[in-house]
Amino acid sequence: MHRRPTEYATASAVLHMCLMMMAVGGLLLPLAGCTPPQAEERVVAFVNGKPITQTEFDHEWADLPDATKARYEKEGGRQVFLKELVDHEMLLQEARRQGLDLDDAIRDRVRRYKEKLLIDELLKDRMKTTVELTKEELDRYYEQHASELLTPLKVRVAQMLLPNYPAAKDLETQVNRGGDFGKFAQRYSIDYKTKAKGGDLGPYRKGLVIPEVDDAIRTLKPGMISAPIKAESGYYLVMITALEPEIIQADLAKRERLRQELLYLKRKQYFDSVIAEIKGKAVVRLADGSRFSGDGLTKR
Repeated sequence: MHRRPTEYATASAVLHMCLMMMAVGGLLLPLAGCTPPQAEERVVAFVNGKPITQTEFDHEWADLPDATKARYEKEGGRQVFLKELVDHEMLLQEARRQGLDLDDAIRDRVRRYKEKLLIDELLKDRMKTTVELTKEELDRYYEQHASELLTPLKVRVAQMLLPNYPAAKDLETQVNRGGDFGKFAQRYSIDYKTKAKGGDLGPYRKGLVIPEVDDAIRTLKPGMISAPIKAESGYYLVMITALEPEIIQADLAKRERLRQELLYLKRKQYFDSVIAEIKGKAVVRLADGSRFSGDGLTKR
C-alpha cells in the first residue's frame, strides 16, 4: 500500500522526536549518577548480626559521668567500654531469646519503673528552683536551739557561792595567789548543785547562770576569777577557762547538723507546695465506703 507524502513527513517527524528524547535521556542518566550516594554509618561491632553503630557508642559514652570516664581511661579506654557494650547487648539478646521480655512480672516491674522515671523527671523539672538558706533563717534556727550550742564566748565556767562578802573576797585573793578554785568550791561553796563538781558548770551557754554572773563572765579572760558578785542568795565567785578543742569541734558538727536539718525542712516545704499545686488541678474521688476516706485525700 502506498503512503502519501504527508504521511511520510509525519512519520519522519515522530521518529526524529523520539531520537532526540533518547539522546537527551542518555545524557541526563550519567548526570544523575554524579550525585554521591549517602555514606553508610560506621559500625563498631556486631553481636549475632545486630550492629552497634558509632553513633550509638558515642551516645553511650557521652552519657557517662566524668568519674566513670576517668576510670575507663585508666583501665584501657574506650576499647574496654566497647567490650562492656557488647556484653550488654549479648546478655539482652539472650534474655529476649528466653522470653524474659514477655514475662508478666518483669513487664509489671518495667511499667512501674517507667512510671517512677516519669514522675522523677516531672518533679526534677518543677524543682529546678534552688532552695537555699539565708543567714537570717539560719541564725533564727540556731537561736531556737541555743541551749544545745556554744556561744561565741567559747569558755568553760565554774562558780562557787559564799554566804557573805568577806568569805568571797578572801577566797578570791587565795585563788589569785595560786589556790585551786575547784578545791575551794568543793570545801566552801554553799551551791550544793555544783559543789561536788568543784563548781564546774561546763561550757558557757545562754541562760547557764544568773544575769549578774553572766554580766561578770563577759568581762573576764580565760584563767581569770571575778570579784565577789552580790546576788539574792549570797556572793558568787566565777572563773572561766579555755574550752578543749574537742568540745569546739563537736559544737561545729552540731551546727552543721542543724543547718542540714533546716535545709531539709525548707526543701520539703517547697516540695509539698509543688505537690499541692498539682493536686489542686486534679480531680480525685474515692469510691463510696472506701476505708481510706479519712486519710486527707482531696475529694471533688
